[in-house]
Amino acid sequence: MLLVAGFVVGQMWTDDNSSVSRSATGNAGSEDPIDDREISSVDSEPAVETVDSDSLFEPKTSLPCREASPEPVAEVANAVSPSIVVIKTEDRQGSGVVWDAENGYIVTNNHVVELSTNVDVEFPDGQTVVGTVIGGDSFRDVAVVGVDPDEVNSLVQAVFAPTSEVRVGQLAVVIGSPFGLEQSVTAGVVSAIDRVAEGGSDPENSGPVEMIQTDAPINTGNSGGALADRECRVIGINTQIVTSGPSGGNIGVGFAIPSDTIVLIARRIVSGESLEVGFLGIQGETPTDGSPGALVTSVVDGSPADDSGIKAGDLIVAVNGKEISSMANLAAEIKLFRPGEAVDVLLLRDGARLTVRAILTSA
Repeated sequence: MLLVAGFVVGQMWTDDNSSVSRSATGNAGSEDPIDDREISSVDSEPAVETVDSDSLFEPKTSLPCREASPEPVAEVANAVSPSIVVIKTEDRQGSGVVWDAENGYIVTNNHVVELSTNVDVEFPDGQTVVGTVIGGDSFRDVAVVGVDPDEVNSLVQAVFAPTSEVRVGQLAVVIGSPFGLEQSVTAGVVSAIDRVAEGGSDPENSGPVEMIQTDAPINTGNSGGALADRECRVIGINTQIVTSGPSGGNIGVGFAIPSDTIVLIARRIVSGESLEVGFLGIQGETPTDGSPGALVTSVVDGSPADDSGIKAGDLIVAVNGKEISSMANLAAEIKLFRPGEAVDVLLLRDGARLTVRAILTSA
């Protein structure tokens, strides 16, 4: 079943009768080829829009962790917990992470706050203030809540880490409020990166989103809380779990929205920018010979892909310099861009490497 931020939103069964449960929104996606209707391309003037991970984060200097702690999980909990809040609405409860202390911005899952204008925000010292929902992205399940910094006793900003620094097997610490148990800490490892799952708090407006998979226990109420590394940096916010049987309990397969996506979408929200997703206009599949990339099987007439010269049989291997591992990976990457933005698509055709520029449109 799909558990979002602490309540059931749907159900999707896998072959072994396990179910995907959203602890924040999204459902673990299948490996089936995705109808990637989102790569638009035109060989024209607009500059290429890049999602520059390094520009989204503070320099790696003032980290909150002490080095070589004999108890790394305890160190992470001590450093990150002051930045984790409880978010309560009339009928839901989740978690949040202080993203911008100066302006009082807190990031959480959209499904936690999507039906509310104002929410109660409880801080680690027990103080509760009224927060305003600044906005939310139902496709990626990211939202921003604002509080008045002058009203809060202690507003501690978390340190976010670029997703490029996340490694499979590294320590992963979850901090949040499962089942209303504030400031709960669980730990595990990063089980996988670039795991594409069905994201979104609105079933009619959802799609492929890259996730971090972890075996650190995540449960109802952890939605919007932090997934942190051993350097006490937030690498993602928890959003969904896979469950087995009717209980909906954690079985060690959870997912977090990566920090790159969180910060990118949060910036768009507070700036009042468009949250619309881009459209390329291809259908494709992941190669079955072990080659990385997305194999184009058809191109929509008049689409950005068609205008840019992408053809059936092309193997797309990178977008704006970022390697593409599969069709699902390509679909999720394109969805980070908006209509009107240009992307450079590197593809292989008949043994030759070609780069075409596509200008994304609306679907």
